[in-house]
Amino acid sequence: MTLDLTQIAKTSAQILLETKSVLFNAREPFIFTSGRASPVYTDCRRLIAFPEERGILMDFGAAILRTKAEGVDMVAGGETAGIPYAAFIAERLNKPMLYVRKKPKGFGRMAQIEGVMDEPGKRVVLVEDMQTDGASKKVFIDALREAGAIVEHSFVIFHYGIFPASAENMKAAGVTLHALTTFWDVLAVAREKNYFDRQTLDEVEKFLHEPDSWSAAHGGNIKEGISY
Repeated sequence: MTLDLTQIAKTSAQILLETKSVLFNAREPFIFTSGRASPVYTDCRRLIAFPEERGILMDFGAAILRTKAEGVDMVAGGETAGIPYAAFIAERLNKPMLYVRKKPKGFGRMAQIEGVMDEPGKRVVLVEDMQTDGASKKVFIDALREAGAIVEHSFVIFHYGIFPASAENMKAAGVTLHALTTFWDVLAVAREKNYFDRQTLDEVEKFLHEPDSWSAAHGGNIKEGISY
């Protein structure tokens, strides 16, 4: 398939909207664990219930990784939301799959990485469902590298694309992030297709430009040390 990243982003955004994996509600903002108030909520876990749509997205993901992350030996899913998508991608790439726990299990082999990686120097791509600021990826990347893997690429279906810390964290980790779509793409499609009223769309755009200010003005109280 021809790798048209602009079309991939648009199609992926439309799928997220149509499967209600992204919700907009400016009148009753969502409150996250971090205390942040937001007019948007993303739940990529929903996508596993839509075989046709998830198939399109996984075909896109496999095509991007074949082109942008050549030489990958293995695909690793981050606990828990990344595991099914790592499996779908690994199947398409015909590569071995691993999954990485947030911390070692407390019994048996005390393993943090499940699967077989018995040789150092394997090039592993980390797969998760989405990324906000990228802080949570460090646990998985560190675990893979401690096991001898070379981790230079990460793939997500959805990247918020609004937090500068995301790019900073990926650069610090020495990892290139590949994403199908961002909130800017979702907003563009939502406007084009009139998925929501103008007021809601305008409020979402304000949030995307200034998430912390928007949160504070709508009842949010961001807790220190929790990214989202």
